Amino acid sequence: MVKKQYVHKVARLVQVDESGAGSFYDRIAKLYDFSFKFNGYSRSLEGYLRKHLPHLGPGARILDAGCGTGLMTLALVKTIQSQVKITAVDLSHSSLATARKAAGGKRCRDHHVSFTQANMLALPFADHSFDMIVTSGALEYVSLQDGLGEIARVIAPGGYLLHLPVRPSPASRVLEYLFQFKVHSPREVARQTNRFFHVVTYHKFPPLEPISWTKSAILSQKI
Repeated sequence: MVKKQYVHKVARLVQVDESGAGSFYDRIAKLYDFSFKFNGYSRSLEGYLRKHLPHLGPGARILDAGCGTGLMTLALVKTIQSQVKITAVDLSHSSLATARKAAGGKRCRDHHVSFTQANMLALPFADHSFDMIVTSGALEYVSLQDGLGEIARVIAPGGYLLHLPVRPSPASRVLEYLFQFKVHSPREVARQTNRFFHVVTYHKFPPLEPISWTKSAILSQKI
């Protein structure tokens, strides 16, 4: 049964087209990558992961869903001490190419980092494939219920989801226009998260950190 479900999911993979988010990020991948490295977002992210990431033993399977140019993937590599297996997926071919180039170092090889072009509403993985999934700035492009439901499908029982939703703010309104996404309300994020997960911690970043202008962090565990 699981095998049939897996084949069905793979068959439903959505192709990148000129009107989709994948095509849009193909055009702006380098600008996107530069802007988030320049503003200190990566440093804020690494600091959060060092303090709040749940314990992950050797061989843990992690998925970066909607990895973009690899900022979250690289932050995981820098902060996780155990050797784990990290799979990163995104719709944008150019973003993945930038991520692969950035992940060419020894630490990424030690963590068995791999990149795959895929749609997060039809992930090409069997049920319960991962011990943890991280996602940031990706669920804003899809139905929150469908996106979280698909993420929950591929997380093993007791596994974790780290979601960094874009929160409403003056800065996020600008980003909505620039990057063509839609912010989900905090109430809807909480409601849909609770359908599939038990919230462990909700983290509000210190106001002087660049990441706090647009993001919060929700760590939850699969029910």
